[in-house]
Amino acid sequence: MKRIIIISAHPDDEVLGAGGSILKHIENGDEVYWLITTNVSEAQGFSKERVDSRQEEIKKVEKMLGIKTTYMLNYPTMTLSSSSLIEMVPKISDVFTQVQPEVIYCLNRSDAHSDHRITFDAVMACTKSFRYPFVKQVLLYECISETEFAAALHEKAFIPNYFVDISDYFKRKIEVMRIYESELGQHPFPRSERNMEALAVYRGASCGVTYAEAFQLIKYIDK
Repeated sequence: MKRIIIISAHPDDEVLGAGGSILKHIENGDEVYWLITTNVSEAQGFSKERVDSRQEEIKKVEKMLGIKTTYMLNYPTMTLSSSSLIEMVPKISDVFTQVQPEVIYCLNRSDAHSDHRITFDAVMACTKSFRYPFVKQVLLYECISETEFAAALHEKAFIPNYFVDISDYFKRKIEVMRIYESELGQHPFPRSERNMEALAVYRGASCGVTYAEAFQLIKYIDK
């Protein structure tokens, strides 16, 4: 049994990037934890109805995926910046120390959304082997509407080098994503069911299976 943690800046990141892999982990008997760094609030101008519905979405997704525990840092959405790191790093460190994850799934380092990039920086600060010896794998996932819209620079490219066969889990991944009804649109809107399938088919063709999720492996410690 492995302990896994999936990191989201916003609820829906986790399903888009690693929903099938999470379901596969659960079926294999692993424990999966979820850390969300931001949240919506009325103070930001969101309606009470939207704030409440977002919390309900999180609970439903948590149940459908089989998450053991969800941790929420509750930073206001769309506000993370480099100045947030001084508080975020100790909070994420506390979660990692408590969970002791062997595998970390994190947002891509160069996604278009600044919340994603800051979350990545904070997570990576909490993967040093001399402080977090339990961490053995760190994987970056691609998030539709963010990863592919990042600046097309060589030093920031998402480089898939780790593929997970999710052929048996893809339909359920779509079912879970439908909980985030307000985040889905019709093609050619990036976050559409058609685009999710297109990416899964493309990644599957890259590794000889029907559907796959792709990751960039940036740390692997064999011990």
